[in-house]
Amino acid sequence: MQGIELSRRYYEEYGREMIHSSFADYEGRIAVGIAGPGSDCFGFDDEVSTDHDSGAGFCLWLTDEDYEKTGFALSRAYAALPGEIDGVKKAAVSPYGKGHFGVMKIPDFFLPLTGCAGAPASDEQWLYTPDFALAAAVNGEIFRDDLKEFTKIREEIKNGMPCDVRLKKIAARVIGMAQSGQYNYARCLAHGEKGAAALAKAEFAKNCISLVYLLNNSYAPYYKWALRGMKALPVFGEIADEIEDLLCSETNAAGAQVIENICSRFAAYFRQEGLSVCRDDFLEMHAYEIQNKIKSPKIRNLHIMEPPLQM
Repeated sequence: MQGIELSRRYYEEYGREMIHSSFADYEGRIAVGIAGPGSDCFGFDDEVSTDHDSGAGFCLWLTDEDYEKTGFALSRAYAALPGEIDGVKKAAVSPYGKGHFGVMKIPDFFLPLTGCAGAPASDEQWLYTPDFALAAAVNGEIFRDDLKEFTKIREEIKNGMPCDVRLKKIAARVIGMAQSGQYNYARCLAHGEKGAAALAKAEFAKNCISLVYLLNNSYAPYYKWALRGMKALPVFGEIADEIEDLLCSETNAAGAQVIENICSRFAAYFRQEGLSVCRDDFLEMHAYEIQNKIKSPKIRNLHIMEPPLQM
């Protein structure tokens, strides 16, 4: 049983009644679910994942005001819940309020991910907050949130990235693909620097994966889950297998043709979607055309490769 389902079962079996019977005045104000860093929050956990940070449990999110009034009592009640369900032990709760089990203030959940008490508050914060952190802020499943305060912030993060910021990130990923894949991969091979070519191939793959998530108005999770999650995306999700084959194959001239084939499909997509009118399949000029569509002069005039890739 994967973590999200296990979390829901533990809540339904033990948590719901505990909240109803002991915290009736706050029952409609406590958000309950599982979200944040961790493969279980993305639905990517398996048997291997049980070696750390795993187990049954859920998180309870409170406003600052409610936490001051009942957070301690609620934490004690959560700690007193049964130690296992269906043979799975209850997950440990950090005494420092970290992780995704136990009682937490709503702002304390978002602060390590976005750098503030909720969604990024400026274009700059949106631009430089890593996508893997934004992905962790909106993943998982919320079982109950009558107050909607926690869900409101998650929805703002999920759907609130400014258009200019998204275009800037797309432009940076596109030129990253052009430089690492279309230009440097073959040149490194021609220089006899196979290790450098392998690094170029990896940079191409990372930029490509990030781009696919952006084109789907989604956030790429931490690199080790990015390919797996990419396969479910409707726009270019099908190239996940091609990227995986490229990464796992011999670093040679054949890889250059694979890269060119992938880039030509993106170039066609940009023309189709009106993001670029460039007829060439070399992606560098497409990146500049995409950047020129940014309305904010401050963002448009940033270096073409800003923001740097973080996966």
